[in-house]
Amino acid sequence: MGKINVLIIGSGGREHSLAWAIAKSPMLEQLYCNPGNAGMAQVSTCVELDTDNHQAIIDFVVDKKIGFVVIGPEAPLVDGLSDSLQSVGIMAFGPSAAAAQLEGSKAFTKDLCAAHSIPTAAYRRFKEAAPAKAYLQTKKMPIVIKADGLAAGKGVIIAEDLRQAEAAVDDIFNGQFGAAGSELIIEEFMEGEEASFFVLVDGKHCLALASAQDHKQVGDGDVGPNTGGMGAYSPAAVMSEDMCALTMREIIEPTVKALNQAGTPFCGVLYAGLMITAEGPKLIEYNVRFGDPECQVLMMRLKSDLLPALMATADGSLADITLDWHGQAALSVVMATRGYPGSYDKGSTISGLDQAGNRENVTVFHAGTAQQNGDIIATGGRVLNVTALGATVSQAQSRAYGAVDAIDWPQGFCRRDIGWRAIEREKRHPQ
Repeated sequence: MGKINVLIIGSGGREHSLAWAIAKSPMLEQLYCNPGNAGMAQVSTCVELDTDNHQAIIDFVVDKKIGFVVIGPEAPLVDGLSDSLQSVGIMAFGPSAAAAQLEGSKAFTKDLCAAHSIPTAAYRRFKEAAPAKAYLQTKKMPIVIKADGLAAGKGVIIAEDLRQAEAAVDDIFNGQFGAAGSELIIEEFMEGEEASFFVLVDGKHCLALASAQDHKQVGDGDVGPNTGGMGAYSPAAVMSEDMCALTMREIIEPTVKALNQAGTPFCGVLYAGLMITAEGPKLIEYNVRFGDPECQVLMMRLKSDLLPALMATADGSLADITLDWHGQAALSVVMATRGYPGSYDKGSTISGLDQAGNRENVTVFHAGTAQQNGDIIATGGRVLNVTALGATVSQAQSRAYGAVDAIDWPQGFCRRDIGWRAIEREKRHPQ
């Protein structure tokens, strides 16, 4: 097989880590990213195309003789970009709009779980505030309230008491998350430890990737509002071999089978957000793309060439693929602009990135960055993913924070405790 031109859609840390991995592939001829960021510009040609304009993407792909398109974020998948590309014979990584409803609608996924006995939290769906509040009166706290649609990882509220729960219902129906909040789900609060589990699916075959654990809340000790993710590490110790096998058997495989039977086979990466409870793994929610920042730690640990695995996912030949992983742990610290996840200023200058990235076993993935007059500036809330490998999570953490401290960005902040659960485990059970 000859070399291939590839286009990656997206501009976050997830897409930079995918670009970084794909750029190493011997199969790659030329890599393009739309729109990309300052980090992706170092490994690819960045272009500005309107992702909502599917014809513009198709025209660019044809013009540049691109053989494969990797769609990073969820919104273009739910919008059907994968369908549009494949309808004209362009191979794309990412599920159809119909299969992407697993992330596009939490209600769709909860109903699918109920129909196929997939373990998840008990739930009810609501389209109006009054019946939702009446239902809350009958439930014990804490309780979880979710906007149905896409809310950039922020549409989930864990209410500690009835007052908070009722306020969350009002906020969602009053438009806090825009169109994502036209319907909401109220579900039981599950006790346990969260984990993220990733599987490539080609419609029929499943290939388990690695596990990770994300840190959603903005502050040390898991306090403050939820974010898109403030850091992650892999592997998640709670995901033992037995737990991974149980997750495949009870959650992933029934989901893939159900979508197949419905005539909407899933092709892409299935990201199961799990709660590991006393009864075993339960599904919190599905995402239909790589996690961000979990993708960054997965790409650091992946030894094999990523590109053929993604292509096999798209063309149905995943049964022929095996992947090798570094036995080491990877840990990623998100550096965000002060004020995130609330309002924040854009345009602050970041320096020291070379000193940080040149450290042993460290890679700095960019998220919300751009180049301006030779400087790297912050253009988003989550801006950098400082990612390190280590023999243990403790060593990876130490390397990542050493690199964070080499970065000069007074307007930035990060959590200082990423990986704390794993590190407590390592102290209790030293190797």
